[in-house]
Amino acid sequence: MNIIFAQTLRKLRKEKGLSQLQLAIQMYVNPSTITRWENGSRLPDAAMITRLAGVLGEDVRTLLSAAAESSESPSIIMVDDDKPILIDSLLILEEVMPNATVTGFSRPQEAIEYAKVNRVNLAFLDIEMGKFSGLDLCRSLLEINLCTKVVYLTAYPDYALDAWDTGACGFMVKPLTPESVRKQLKMLRFPFSERGVEG
Repeated sequence: MNIIFAQTLRKLRKEKGLSQLQLAIQMYVNPSTITRWENGSRLPDAAMITRLAGVLGEDVRTLLSAAAESSESPSIIMVDDDKPILIDSLLILEEVMPNATVTGFSRPQEAIEYAKVNRVNLAFLDIEMGKFSGLDLCRSLLEINLCTKVVYLTAYPDYALDAWDTGACGFMVKPLTPESVRKQLKMLRFPFSERGVEG
C-alpha cells in the first residue's frame, strides 16, 4: 500500500479545492485512477507524478519524496564488477539498512533488466566497469525511473565533477564502511533512514 503518497496527494488536492473528478479531467485520466492513487492501491509513475505536481502547483520533489517513502521495503542495488568488493559492500549495506531489499550485480546490463521490473529506490554504482561505465548506467536507471537515487562509488575521487553531471545525488570513495554509508544517506536529496525506509 502506498499510504504516504496517497495521503499527500489527497491533502494537496483538497488544498487546491479540486474534486477527484476535476483533478482527473486536468490530468487526462479516468477518475478511478485518482481514486486508486488516493486509496494507496496504485502509485503513478514518475511522468505522472511530474504532471500532478504541475496541476497542483506543488514542487515535484514533494510528491517524489512521498512516492519513495511509500515503499514498505525499499529496493537497493549495488553494481560493481569487482566481485570481492561487491560482496563486502553488500554486507555493509544490509547492516546499515536491515529492512531494505539489497541486491548486487557485477554486470551493468543485469542491473538495467532488474530495474525494468523492480522499482529501484537507491543505487550504488561503481564508476569504472569496463566498456559500460557507472555514469552510463546512472543515465539508464534514471530513464527507467526518475525517482531512483544514485550514489557513485570509486577508488578515484577525480571522477567527482563528471559524476555530478549525470543526475546522481551522492559520491563515495571505496571501500565502504557503515559510518560512511550512514553519512551519505543523510546527504541524499530524499534521505534514507538507517531503518532502511526512506524518510
